[in-house]
Amino acid sequence: MTSDQHTSTASSEKGQVSRRGLFAGIGGAAAMAAGGGALLSGGTAFAHDGTPLFWHQPGKTGAPEVHGVHLTFGADPTREMVVSWTTPTSVTGAKVHVGTLSGGYGRIVRADTVHYTDAKSGSEVLIHHARLDNLRPDTEYAYAAVHDGGTPMPGFFRTAPRGRARFTFTSFGDQGTPTMGKQTTPAGATSPIWVNDNLGSPAAGDVVAGVERIAPLLHLVNGDLCYANISDNRVRTWSDWFINNSRSARFRPWMPAAGNHENELGNGPIGYGAYQSYFSLPDAGGDDETRGLWYAFTVGSVRFISLNNDDVAYQDGGNSYVRGYSGGAQKRWLEAELSRTRANRDIDWIVVVMHQVVISTVDKFNGADRGIREEWVPLFDKYGVDLVVCGHEHHYERSFPIRGAQANDTLTPIPVSTDKSVSDTSKGTVHMVLGGGGTSAPSNALFFEPAQCRVITGVGPVGSNGKRPPIYVQEDAPWSASRDKTNPYGFAAFTVDPGNHPGDATRMEVTYYSVSGPFGELTAVDTFTLVRPRRDGRHS
Repeated sequence: MTSDQHTSTASSEKGQVSRRGLFAGIGGAAAMAAGGGALLSGGTAFAHDGTPLFWHQPGKTGAPEVHGVHLTFGADPTREMVVSWTTPTSVTGAKVHVGTLSGGYGRIVRADTVHYTDAKSGSEVLIHHARLDNLRPDTEYAYAAVHDGGTPMPGFFRTAPRGRARFTFTSFGDQGTPTMGKQTTPAGATSPIWVNDNLGSPAAGDVVAGVERIAPLLHLVNGDLCYANISDNRVRTWSDWFINNSRSARFRPWMPAAGNHENELGNGPIGYGAYQSYFSLPDAGGDDETRGLWYAFTVGSVRFISLNNDDVAYQDGGNSYVRGYSGGAQKRWLEAELSRTRANRDIDWIVVVMHQVVISTVDKFNGADRGIREEWVPLFDKYGVDLVVCGHEHHYERSFPIRGAQANDTLTPIPVSTDKSVSDTSKGTVHMVLGGGGTSAPSNALFFEPAQCRVITGVGPVGSNGKRPPIYVQEDAPWSASRDKTNPYGFAAFTVDPGNHPGDATRMEVTYYSVSGPFGELTAVDTFTLVRPRRDGRHS
């Protein structure tokens, strides 16, 4: 072992000991309400007789567990984090204990509770959101979520750095759950068996283990989170999704975009009531009906923008057809957001996370959508969006940087470079399809050879199934840079290197990993670099 390795190991062990002490302190703090005691500044709680209170077991009140704890950034990720969890019944005293590894638990933050009633089952779900503010940038915090009668659920997180800094984020879409939610009796069988009813697979669990091998600062979920809208029990499917992902999402924020399968008939005026209840997301200044469906936040020198493409996509893919639901409000917000961001010389990168795609080279699947090419892509071009991450198609591929479109029926994007290893995003936007998050219906075996694209250019009249059939036009795909035909599941990791001086080049080192097995074994499939000048240079 080298001296550097020894130092790293010692530091890691010190951090683990500190976390254990803090978590013990949380349990003691929760127990004091029942038995009385004192909390010392170091975070350890003691009863009046001097014995330590390390943990608090559930009381006899029948209180539900602290379920599905997950994190999201607040409006300012350097200072704000939201801790959320769910219960099936009302609870009292919902709160979060929070502290630093060195300073102990200094604070209790009360949670706000929202609720929705699932229109399919009639079940009510309560979601508790504790908004932690006045945090310090680039600092690790420990916390525990608890309500009266429940066992505290501990976790920790790091706030975002302020200003230009190095960090890593990850991204995938189209996950589902690895659990069984439906009973069916196969032909010839005498008893029913359990099957998955949300397009999930065991890989929906494997990818979470894979993300934790990278341990990013944050994770982007590119829509179609759990496919609750097609499951027999929508509430159970959401519950299973949070149980599966909480082993990552309680240690780092999972920032979502709503996909077509988040559209659940009867849940809210446009179908996103469950999604909007489960996630507390940065405010975009909209009304209650569209709350959380689009938003933005900044980490370091990267502005992340989350969009809901059901507003502009032609495809009829949810429980209800809601194209145009915002009346143009989302587009107006997007242009204003992009304009402000590009005027901000502290922001180098613009990353858009959304669901339906601008590019795809698979046959007999969803295809690309002209509606997005019409509404969003001209704004991406005008304001120089660097990177777009999507799902919807259940495979991996990426484009060359694109800017502008051919004057044809499909608005074919025009590549500005054909270099597969380095893309200058100041000249064009790179699009990535990252739809291998665990769905049982991968599309990586459906690629056109040579590369072609089916584009939805409109929809026909409503058919007997209640859906509007897509109208497809096929195009060449000169923008296609890389695609993975071999591996159905995986995610991408992005490491931001801000550069050292004003006017330097800033880079994102990108790796797409395939994932296999319950321990999230990773294989690097595609590696490349995004590069652009820093915005603080004299000529930027």
